[in-house]
Amino acid sequence: MDDLASLRSELIGAAEAAADMNAIEELRITALGKKGRITQMMKGLGAMDPAQRKDAGAALNKLKNEVSAVLEERKSVLAEAAIDAKLMEEKVDVTLPVRPEREGRIHPISQTIDEVVAIFGEMGFTVAEGPDIEDDWHNFTALNIPPEHPARQEHDTFYLPGSGDNGGDQRMVLRTHTSPVQIRTMQKTQPPVRIICPGRTYRCDSDATHSPMFHQVEGLVIDKTTHMGHLKGCLIDFCRAYFGVDDLPVRFRPSYFPFTEPSAEVDIGCTREGGQFRIGHGDDWLEILGSGMVNPAVLENCGIDSTVYQGFAFGVGLERIAMLKYGIPDLRTFFESDLRWLRHYGFKALDVPSMVGGLNR
Repeated sequence: MDDLASLRSELIGAAEAAADMNAIEELRITALGKKGRITQMMKGLGAMDPAQRKDAGAALNKLKNEVSAVLEERKSVLAEAAIDAKLMEEKVDVTLPVRPEREGRIHPISQTIDEVVAIFGEMGFTVAEGPDIEDDWHNFTALNIPPEHPARQEHDTFYLPGSGDNGGDQRMVLRTHTSPVQIRTMQKTQPPVRIICPGRTYRCDSDATHSPMFHQVEGLVIDKTTHMGHLKGCLIDFCRAYFGVDDLPVRFRPSYFPFTEPSAEVDIGCTREGGQFRIGHGDDWLEILGSGMVNPAVLENCGIDSTVYQGFAFGVGLERIAMLKYGIPDLRTFFESDLRWLRHYGFKALDVPSMVGGLNR
């Protein structure tokens, strides 16, 4: 028992110098295994007298605990270092596709939004956004929509339960159009204003051409000199650029919207000869969007002097024009998360639409 100090120094030094997990295990067996050095010394305690056995046993137990503690500590350090080394060797670039053999695709709605933004961006429009949940005033009242209008009824609009149960302008609603973004912009921005408002909208409707949630883009121009001719020129250029038909026939039909006066629906030329639908010159027309000069009442609701300023607004359903341009027959397929559909109708991720490089390459 006289050499316990040197044994302690030897074993602890060996443990601290162990280079890997195998060395730690070998040292544990050498010191603490069934035939280990400390184990063999503890077996010799039975030959000692009681007084000597007590002191020697306490010293051996202390040495055993110290060696065990150093071995566990070194084992933990080596295990952590091994994990770090493995992580460095197996690091993954999370920006790479999970399945490189399958290229990702941009959804047609995202592509259409980028195309619309590219076209109107060239005309000097900026993008404005607003909340999907609106109050009744921004969604209806400020837009000159009367209380008895069908759009304000429960069967056509998603109202939030518990919000303004007594009615009134504070009742909350899932916006039925992106026009509230126009209202908020006019409230906080002094004219001139030239914006487009793409985003999600919600209405109680669902079939092959309607969805409870869909996308719109609306535009607004407010200044002192804008007139109906500017509206027509802007939308004709947009339709021809979006559909890629330089001489696309476009006509404006008188219509009615509470928030514009005069109002007009926009039709584009098409043909159905031979049972096939084609956009361009033909014997038929297809309505694609609504527009008009901003109603003076709407300007006044937003704190803009209607005797000084005037402007125009328009709105178009993004799913509708995407279906027309890319031959998608059913609107519901936009939201079914079918990867086969996306691979067929989707777009390459790096082909960003632009008026210079092309809208769809």
